[in-house]
Amino acid sequence: MVPTKYKLRWLVSVMVSALMAATVVPAEAAARKPAAEARTTVKSKAKVKPSAARSTKLSSKAEGRSRSARGSNSKLSAKQLAGTSKAAARTGRAGKVTVAKAERPANSGRAMADAPRVRPGVVSAVATESRGPLQPVRVESPAVAATRAQIASPAASAATGASFGQIYGLHHTQDPLELRSSVALVVDQETNEVLLSKNSDAVLPIASLTKLMTAMVVVEAHLNLDELITITQDDVDTEKNSSSRLSVGTTLTRGEALHLALMASENRAAHALGRTFPTGLGPFINLMNAKARQLGMSDSRYVDPTGLNSRNQSSARDLATLVKAAYQQPLIRELSTSPEYSVQVGRRQVRFGNTNSLVKNPVWDIGLQKTGYIVEAGRCLVMQARMAGRKLIMVFLDSSGKYSRQADAERVRRWIETAAPRNTPSASWRAADARQS
Repeated sequence: MVPTKYKLRWLVSVMVSALMAATVVPAEAAARKPAAEARTTVKSKAKVKPSAARSTKLSSKAEGRSRSARGSNSKLSAKQLAGTSKAAARTGRAGKVTVAKAERPANSGRAMADAPRVRPGVVSAVATESRGPLQPVRVESPAVAATRAQIASPAASAATGASFGQIYGLHHTQDPLELRSSVALVVDQETNEVLLSKNSDAVLPIASLTKLMTAMVVVEAHLNLDELITITQDDVDTEKNSSSRLSVGTTLTRGEALHLALMASENRAAHALGRTFPTGLGPFINLMNAKARQLGMSDSRYVDPTGLNSRNQSSARDLATLVKAAYQQPLIRELSTSPEYSVQVGRRQVRFGNTNSLVKNPVWDIGLQKTGYIVEAGRCLVMQARMAGRKLIMVFLDSSGKYSRQADAERVRRWIETAAPRNTPSASWRAADARQS
Protein backbone atom coordinates (compact mmCIF):
# COMPACT_ATOMS: atom_id res chain seq x y z
CA MET A 1 0.00 0.00 0.00
CA VAL A 2 1.55 3.33 -1.18
CA PRO A 3 1.34 6.12 1.38
CA THR A 4 -0.90 9.04 0.50
CA LYS A 5 1.91 11.61 0.56
CA TYR A 6 3.80 9.66 -2.12
CA LYS A 7 0.68 9.50 -4.29
CA LEU A 8 0.35 13.27 -4.12
CA ARG A 9 4.01 13.74 -5.11
CA TRP A 10 3.58 11.34 -8.04
CA LEU A 11 0.46 13.16 -9.31
CA VAL A 12 2.21 16.53 -9.10
CA SER A 13 5.20 15.26 -11.10
CA VAL A 14 2.93 13.77 -13.78
CA MET A 15 1.05 17.06 -14.15
CA VAL A 16 4.29 19.06 -14.42
CA SER A 17 5.62 16.68 -17.06
CA ALA A 18 2.41 16.99 -19.05
CA LEU A 19 2.55 20.78 -18.95
CA MET A 20 6.15 20.83 -20.08
CA ALA A 21 5.40 18.45 -22.97
CA ALA A 22 2.51 20.64 -24.09
CA THR A 23 4.84 23.66 -24.24
CA VAL A 24 7.86 22.04 -25.92
CA VAL A 25 6.11 20.01 -28.62
CA PRO A 26 4.47 23.03 -30.40
CA ALA A 27 7.77 24.88 -30.28
CA GLU A 28 9.65 21.97 -31.86
CA ALA A 29 6.91 21.58 -34.48
CA ALA A 30 7.13 25.25 -35.34
CA ALA A 31 10.89 24.96 -35.68
CA ARG A 32 10.60 21.91 -37.92
CA LYS A 33 7.86 23.45 -40.15
CA PRO A 34 10.09 25.82 -42.26
CA ALA A 35 12.54 23.02 -42.95
CA ALA A 36 9.72 20.77 -44.02
CA GLU A 37 8.25 23.49 -46.24
CA ALA A 38 11.65 24.09 -47.81
CA ARG A 39 12.03 20.41 -48.58
CA THR A 40 8.52 20.37 -50.08
CA THR A 41 9.32 23.39 -52.26
CA VAL A 42 12.51 21.78 -53.54
CA LYS A 43 10.66 18.59 -54.38
CA SER A 44 7.87 20.48 -56.15
CA LYS A 45 10.41 22.42 -58.22
CA ALA A 46 12.13 19.22 -59.17
CA LYS A 47 8.84 17.82 -60.44
CA VAL A 48 8.09 20.80 -62.75
CA LYS A 49 7.83 19.73 -66.38
CA PRO A 50 10.59 20.95 -68.77
CA SER A 51 8.18 23.09 -70.81
CA ALA A 52 6.84 24.72 -67.68
CA ALA A 53 10.37 25.32 -66.47
CA ARG A 54 11.30 27.05 -69.70
CA SER A 55 8.16 29.16 -69.54
CA THR A 56 8.94 30.13 -65.96
CA LYS A 57 12.51 31.00 -66.92
CA LEU A 58 11.40 33.20 -69.81
CA SER A 59 8.80 34.92 -67.63
CA SER A 60 11.40 35.63 -64.97
CA LYS A 61 13.78 37.09 -67.57
CA ALA A 62 11.05 39.31 -69.01
CA GLU A 63 10.09 40.41 -65.50
CA GLY A 64 13.74 41.18 -64.81
CA ARG A 65 14.01 43.32 -67.92
CA SER A 66 10.79 45.10 -66.98
CA ARG A 67 12.10 45.79 -63.49
CA SER A 68 15.38 47.02 -64.99
CA ALA A 69 13.58 49.37 -67.40
CA ARG A 70 11.40 50.70 -64.59
CA GLY A 71 14.44 51.11 -62.44
CA SER A 72 16.30 53.18 -65.04
CA ASN A 73 13.43 55.67 -65.11
CA SER A 74 12.46 55.82 -61.45
CA LYS A 75 15.66 55.35 -59.39
CA LEU A 76 17.30 58.38 -57.90
CA SER A 77 21.05 58.76 -57.86
CA ALA A 78 22.82 58.80 -54.48
CA LYS A 79 23.27 62.57 -54.66
CA GLN A 80 19.60 63.11 -55.56
CA LEU A 81 18.48 60.90 -52.65
CA ALA A 82 20.75 62.73 -50.26
CA GLY A 83 19.49 66.11 -51.41
CA THR A 84 15.85 65.02 -51.30
CA SER A 85 16.24 63.51 -47.83
CA LYS A 86 17.82 66.69 -46.47
CA ALA A 87 15.05 68.83 -47.95
CA ALA A 88 12.38 66.53 -46.57
CA ALA A 89 14.06 66.52 -43.15
CA ARG A 90 13.90 70.31 -43.09
CA THR A 91 10.26 70.52 -44.13
CA GLY A 92 8.85 67.32 -42.61
CA ARG A 93 7.63 66.74 -39.06
CA ALA A 94 10.19 66.18 -36.30
CA GLY A 95 11.51 62.65 -36.16
CA LYS A 96 10.26 61.74 -39.68
CA VAL A 97 11.99 62.01 -43.07
CA THR A 98 9.83 61.88 -46.22
CA VAL A 99 11.47 61.14 -49.57
CA ALA A 100 9.51 62.57 -52.48
CA LYS A 101 8.72 60.22 -55.37
CA ALA A 102 11.28 60.57 -58.14
CA GLU A 103 10.03 62.27 -61.27
CA ARG A 104 10.85 60.58 -64.55
CA PRO A 105 13.17 62.68 -66.69
CA ALA A 106 11.61 63.97 -69.88
CA ASN A 107 14.31 62.37 -71.99
CA SER A 108 14.39 58.97 -70.28
CA GLY A 109 14.67 55.76 -72.26
CA ARG A 110 17.06 54.76 -75.00
CA ALA A 111 18.35 57.83 -76.85
CA MET A 112 19.06 57.89 -80.55
CA ALA A 113 22.67 57.20 -81.44
CA ASP A 114 23.18 60.57 -83.06
CA ALA A 115 20.98 62.56 -80.70
CA PRO A 116 22.70 65.82 -79.70
CA ARG A 117 24.46 65.83 -76.32
CA VAL A 118 24.58 68.90 -74.13
CA ARG A 119 27.99 69.98 -72.94
CA PRO A 120 28.46 71.49 -69.48
CA GLY A 121 27.75 75.18 -69.50
CA VAL A 122 25.68 75.08 -72.68
CA VAL A 123 21.91 75.46 -72.44
CA SER A 124 20.18 73.06 -74.81
CA ALA A 125 17.78 74.55 -77.32
CA VAL A 126 16.38 71.13 -78.21
CA ALA A 127 12.87 70.76 -76.81
CA THR A 128 11.77 67.47 -75.30
CA GLU A 129 8.15 66.65 -74.58
CA SER A 130 6.97 70.21 -74.04
CA ARG A 131 6.33 72.29 -77.12
CA GLY A 132 6.82 76.00 -77.23
CA PRO A 133 7.81 78.83 -79.53
CA LEU A 134 11.07 78.25 -81.38
CA GLN A 135 13.88 80.25 -79.83
CA PRO A 136 16.39 81.40 -82.47
CA VAL A 137 20.00 80.44 -81.83
CA ARG A 138 23.01 82.59 -82.65
CA VAL A 139 26.61 81.77 -81.77
CA GLU A 140 29.76 83.28 -83.25
CA SER A 141 33.45 82.71 -82.66
CA PRO A 142 36.00 85.54 -82.54
CA ALA A 143 37.88 83.51 -85.17
CA VAL A 144 35.34 84.62 -87.80
CA ALA A 145 37.34 87.83 -88.27
CA ALA A 146 40.39 85.76 -89.23
CA THR A 147 38.43 83.96 -91.95
CA ARG A 148 37.55 87.26 -93.55
CA ALA A 149 41.24 88.22 -93.56
CA GLN A 150 41.88 84.92 -95.44
CA ILE A 151 44.99 84.01 -93.46
CA ALA A 152 44.81 80.23 -94.04
CA SER A 153 46.47 78.78 -97.11
CA PRO A 154 46.09 75.59 -99.15
CA ALA A 155 49.68 74.72 -98.26
CA ALA A 156 48.90 74.81 -94.54
CA SER A 157 45.82 72.68 -95.09
CA ALA A 158 47.72 70.16 -97.19
CA ALA A 159 50.52 69.93 -94.64
CA THR A 160 48.20 69.29 -91.69
CA GLY A 161 45.24 67.64 -93.39
CA ALA A 162 43.03 70.18 -91.62
CA SER A 163 40.29 72.29 -93.15
CA PHE A 164 40.50 76.07 -93.15
CA GLY A 165 37.83 76.11 -90.44
CA GLN A 166 39.95 73.86 -88.25
CA ILE A 167 43.01 76.02 -88.86
CA TYR A 168 41.06 79.12 -87.84
CA GLY A 169 39.71 77.37 -84.73
CA LEU A 170 36.04 77.53 -85.70
CA HIS A 171 35.44 73.95 -84.54
CA HIS A 172 35.82 75.10 -80.93
CA THR A 173 32.54 77.00 -81.25
CA GLN A 174 29.85 75.37 -79.09
CA ASP A 175 26.17 75.46 -79.98
CA PRO A 176 23.05 74.06 -78.28
CA LEU A 177 22.39 71.51 -81.03
CA GLU A 178 25.92 70.07 -80.88
CA LEU A 179 26.42 70.46 -84.63
CA ARG A 180 29.53 68.97 -86.21
CA SER A 181 29.62 71.79 -88.76
CA SER A 182 31.68 74.79 -87.73
CA VAL A 183 29.40 77.02 -89.82
CA ALA A 184 25.61 76.70 -90.05
CA LEU A 185 22.67 78.86 -91.05
CA VAL A 186 18.93 78.13 -91.13
CA VAL A 187 16.67 80.79 -92.62
CA ASP A 188 12.95 80.94 -93.34
CA GLN A 189 12.79 81.24 -97.13
CA GLU A 190 9.65 83.38 -97.15
CA THR A 191 10.18 85.69 -94.15
CA ASN A 192 14.03 85.72 -94.05
CA GLU A 193 13.81 85.00 -90.32
CA VAL A 194 17.09 83.55 -89.06
CA LEU A 195 16.38 80.50 -86.89
CA LEU A 196 19.95 79.31 -86.44
CA SER A 197 23.20 81.15 -87.05
CA LYS A 198 26.60 79.68 -86.22
CA ASN A 199 29.62 81.58 -87.54
CA SER A 200 27.46 82.47 -90.54
CA ASP A 201 29.73 85.36 -91.58
CA ALA A 202 32.86 83.21 -91.81
CA VAL A 203 34.36 83.09 -95.30
CA LEU A 204 35.55 79.58 -96.20
CA PRO A 205 36.19 77.37 -99.24
CA ILE A 206 32.90 75.94 -100.52
CA ALA A 207 34.11 73.05 -102.70
CA SER A 208 31.41 71.70 -105.04
CA LEU A 209 28.75 74.08 -103.76
CA THR A 210 30.36 76.15 -106.52
CA LYS A 211 28.47 74.02 -109.05
CA LEU A 212 25.22 75.65 -107.97
CA MET A 213 26.46 78.95 -109.41
CA THR A 214 27.77 77.09 -112.47
CA ALA A 215 24.25 75.76 -113.03
CA MET A 216 22.73 79.23 -112.55
CA VAL A 217 24.87 80.73 -115.32
CA VAL A 218 24.16 77.85 -117.71
CA VAL A 219 20.39 77.82 -117.11
CA GLU A 220 19.98 81.60 -117.30
CA ALA A 221 21.90 81.65 -120.61
CA HIS A 222 19.08 79.55 -122.14
CA LEU A 223 21.51 77.37 -124.07
CA ASN A 224 20.44 74.32 -126.05
CA LEU A 225 20.46 71.51 -123.48
CA ASP A 226 20.33 68.86 -126.23
CA GLU A 227 23.60 70.04 -127.76
CA LEU A 228 26.31 67.39 -127.56
CA ILE A 229 29.52 68.14 -125.69
CA THR A 230 32.58 65.90 -125.36
CA ILE A 231 34.79 65.37 -122.32
CA THR A 232 38.38 66.28 -123.20
CA GLN A 233 41.73 66.22 -121.45
CA ASP A 234 41.14 69.84 -120.48
CA ASP A 235 38.34 68.65 -118.19
CA VAL A 236 40.58 66.27 -116.25
CA ASP A 237 41.27 67.45 -112.70
CA THR A 238 44.87 68.51 -112.20
CA GLU A 239 44.09 70.44 -109.01
CA LYS A 240 43.24 67.51 -106.73
CA ASN A 241 43.77 64.64 -109.19
CA SER A 242 40.28 63.38 -108.47
CA SER A 243 38.87 60.46 -110.44
CA SER A 244 35.84 60.43 -112.73
CA ARG A 245 33.76 57.80 -114.47
CA LEU A 246 33.37 60.11 -117.45
CA SER A 247 36.38 59.02 -119.45
CA VAL A 248 38.02 61.34 -121.95
CA GLY A 249 36.11 61.11 -125.23
CA THR A 250 32.70 60.56 -123.59
CA THR A 251 29.95 62.46 -125.41
CA LEU A 252 26.80 63.58 -123.65
CA THR A 253 24.26 66.36 -123.96
CA ARG A 254 24.63 69.65 -122.12
CA GLY A 255 21.52 68.71 -120.15
CA GLU A 256 23.10 65.42 -119.07
CA ALA A 257 26.29 67.20 -118.03
CA LEU A 258 24.21 69.67 -116.00
CA HIS A 259 22.32 66.78 -114.40
CA LEU A 260 25.50 64.97 -113.35
CA ALA A 261 27.14 68.16 -112.08
CA LEU A 262 24.21 68.97 -109.78
CA MET A 263 23.17 65.47 -108.68
CA ALA A 264 26.43 63.51 -108.61
CA SER A 265 28.81 66.50 -108.31
CA GLU A 266 30.67 65.32 -111.41
CA ASN A 267 33.75 67.52 -111.82
CA ARG A 268 34.48 66.80 -115.47
CA ALA A 269 30.85 67.47 -116.38
CA ALA A 270 30.92 70.83 -114.54
CA HIS A 271 34.21 71.85 -116.14
CA ALA A 272 32.92 70.89 -119.59
CA LEU A 273 29.88 73.14 -119.05
CA GLY A 274 32.16 76.11 -118.48
CA ARG A 275 34.64 75.19 -121.21
CA THR A 276 31.94 74.77 -123.88
CA PHE A 277 30.14 77.99 -122.95
CA PRO A 278 29.81 80.14 -126.10
CA THR A 279 32.23 82.79 -124.80
CA GLY A 280 34.74 80.32 -123.32
CA LEU A 281 35.84 79.32 -119.81
CA GLY A 282 37.33 82.65 -118.71
CA PRO A 283 34.24 84.75 -119.50
CA PHE A 284 32.09 82.00 -117.98
CA ILE A 285 33.88 82.41 -114.63
CA ASN A 286 33.49 86.18 -114.93
CA LEU A 287 29.75 85.63 -115.35
CA MET A 288 29.71 83.54 -112.18
CA ASN A 289 31.27 86.39 -110.20
CA ALA A 290 29.02 88.95 -111.86
CA LYS A 291 25.96 86.92 -110.85
CA ALA A 292 27.24 86.80 -107.27
CA ARG A 293 27.56 90.59 -107.22
CA GLN A 294 24.10 90.94 -108.71
CA LEU A 295 22.65 88.85 -105.88
CA GLY A 296 24.54 90.87 -103.27
CA MET A 297 26.93 88.02 -102.41
CA SER A 298 29.77 90.28 -101.28
CA ASP A 299 31.72 87.49 -99.54
CA SER A 300 31.82 85.20 -102.58
CA ARG A 301 34.52 84.57 -105.16
CA TYR A 302 34.76 81.99 -107.95
CA VAL A 303 37.87 80.90 -109.85
CA ASP A 304 36.64 77.72 -111.55
CA PRO A 305 33.29 76.03 -112.31
CA THR A 306 33.98 72.88 -110.23
CA GLY A 307 34.98 74.06 -106.75
CA LEU A 308 38.16 71.99 -106.71
CA ASN A 309 40.20 75.14 -106.15
CA SER A 310 40.08 76.29 -102.52
CA ARG A 311 39.95 79.92 -103.66
CA ASN A 312 36.26 79.35 -104.47
CA GLN A 313 35.00 80.86 -101.23
CA SER A 314 31.82 82.20 -99.71
CA SER A 315 29.93 82.67 -96.44
CA ALA A 316 26.82 80.89 -95.20
CA ARG A 317 24.79 84.07 -95.63
CA ASP A 318 25.84 84.42 -99.26
CA LEU A 319 25.09 80.76 -99.94
CA ALA A 320 21.61 81.10 -98.45
CA THR A 321 21.04 83.93 -100.93
CA LEU A 322 22.28 81.71 -103.77
CA VAL A 323 19.99 78.82 -102.76
CA LYS A 324 17.01 81.16 -102.65
CA ALA A 325 17.81 82.43 -106.15
CA ALA A 326 18.53 78.97 -107.58
CA TYR A 327 15.24 77.68 -106.19
CA GLN A 328 13.46 79.92 -108.66
CA GLN A 329 14.81 77.71 -111.47
CA PRO A 330 12.60 74.58 -111.76
CA LEU A 331 15.27 72.72 -113.75
CA ILE A 332 17.86 73.18 -110.99
CA ARG A 333 15.34 71.98 -108.40
CA GLU A 334 14.54 68.90 -110.46
CA LEU A 335 18.09 67.87 -111.37
CA SER A 336 19.66 68.51 -107.96
CA THR A 337 17.12 66.34 -106.12
CA SER A 338 17.11 63.48 -108.65
CA PRO A 339 17.97 60.24 -106.77
CA GLU A 340 19.92 58.69 -109.66
CA TYR A 341 20.62 58.97 -113.38
CA SER A 342 22.33 56.83 -116.02
CA VAL A 343 24.31 57.97 -119.06
CA GLN A 344 25.95 56.15 -121.95
CA VAL A 345 29.71 56.00 -121.49
CA GLY A 346 31.27 54.20 -124.43
CA ARG A 347 29.40 50.94 -124.86
CA ARG A 348 27.92 50.74 -121.40
CA GLN A 349 25.36 52.51 -119.25
CA VAL A 350 26.84 54.07 -116.13
CA ARG A 351 24.56 54.84 -113.22
CA PHE A 352 25.24 57.86 -111.03
CA GLY A 353 23.64 58.44 -107.64
CA ASN A 354 22.86 61.55 -105.65
CA THR A 355 25.63 62.60 -103.27
CA ASN A 356 23.01 63.59 -100.67
CA SER A 357 21.42 60.51 -99.08
CA LEU A 358 18.60 62.60 -97.60
CA VAL A 359 16.87 62.93 -100.98
CA LYS A 360 15.87 59.25 -100.68
CA ASN A 361 14.61 59.64 -97.13
CA PRO A 362 10.78 59.83 -97.10
CA VAL A 363 10.88 61.96 -93.96
CA TRP A 364 12.46 64.79 -95.91
CA ASP A 365 10.75 67.06 -98.44
CA ILE A 366 13.76 68.58 -100.23
CA GLY A 367 13.25 71.11 -102.99
CA LEU A 368 16.90 71.78 -103.85
CA GLN A 369 20.26 70.55 -102.59
CA LYS A 370 23.99 70.47 -103.28
CA THR A 371 26.90 68.86 -101.49
CA GLY A 372 30.62 69.59 -101.57
CA TYR A 373 33.94 68.35 -100.25
CA ILE A 374 37.62 69.09 -100.49
CA VAL A 375 40.05 68.92 -97.57
CA GLU A 376 40.24 72.72 -97.24
CA ALA A 377 36.44 73.06 -97.12
CA GLY A 378 35.43 70.02 -95.08
CA ARG A 379 32.01 68.48 -95.73
CA CYS A 380 29.47 71.02 -97.03
CA LEU A 381 25.74 70.95 -97.71
CA VAL A 382 23.08 73.43 -98.78
CA MET A 383 19.39 72.60 -99.00
CA GLN A 384 15.93 74.00 -99.39
CA ALA A 385 13.44 71.85 -97.48
CA ARG A 386 9.92 71.99 -96.10
CA MET A 387 9.29 71.12 -92.48
CA ALA A 388 6.85 72.11 -89.76
CA GLY A 389 4.80 73.99 -92.37
CA ARG A 390 7.70 76.23 -93.37
CA LYS A 391 10.10 76.53 -96.30
CA LEU A 392 13.61 76.63 -94.89
CA ILE A 393 17.06 77.17 -96.36
CA MET A 394 19.88 75.29 -94.62
CA VAL A 395 23.62 75.80 -95.00
CA PHE A 396 26.25 73.61 -93.35
CA LEU A 397 29.95 74.28 -93.97
CA ASP A 398 33.17 72.69 -92.79
CA SER A 399 31.56 69.65 -91.21
CA SER A 400 33.90 67.00 -89.79
CA GLY A 401 32.96 63.40 -90.56
CA LYS A 402 31.70 61.69 -93.70
CA TYR A 403 28.01 61.72 -92.72
CA SER A 404 28.10 64.59 -90.24
CA ARG A 405 26.52 67.17 -92.55
CA GLN A 406 23.42 64.97 -93.00
CA ALA A 407 23.38 64.27 -89.26
CA ASP A 408 23.47 68.01 -88.59
CA ALA A 409 20.51 68.49 -90.93
CA GLU A 410 18.64 65.79 -88.99
CA ARG A 411 19.41 67.53 -85.69
CA VAL A 412 18.03 70.78 -87.04
CA ARG A 413 14.92 69.05 -88.43
CA ARG A 414 14.12 67.40 -85.07
CA TRP A 415 14.72 70.67 -83.25
CA ILE A 416 12.35 72.58 -85.52
CA GLU A 417 9.63 69.93 -85.72
CA THR A 418 9.70 69.34 -81.96
CA ALA A 419 9.12 73.02 -81.28
CA ALA A 420 6.44 73.34 -83.99
CA PRO A 421 2.74 73.65 -83.04
CA ARG A 422 0.78 70.42 -82.92
CA ASN A 423 -1.40 71.51 -85.83
CA THR A 424 1.56 71.47 -88.23
CA PRO A 425 0.41 70.50 -91.76
CA SER A 426 0.84 66.83 -92.52
CA ALA A 427 3.40 65.41 -94.90
CA SER A 428 0.70 64.68 -97.48
CA TRP A 429 -0.48 68.30 -97.36
CA ARG A 430 3.09 69.51 -97.86
CA ALA A 431 3.59 67.12 -100.76
CA ALA A 432 0.44 68.41 -102.45
CA ASP A 433 1.60 71.99 -101.89
CA ALA A 434 4.97 71.11 -103.42
CA ARG A 435 3.31 69.78 -106.58
CA GLN A 436 1.33 73.00 -106.92
CA SER A 437 4.45 75.15 -106.64
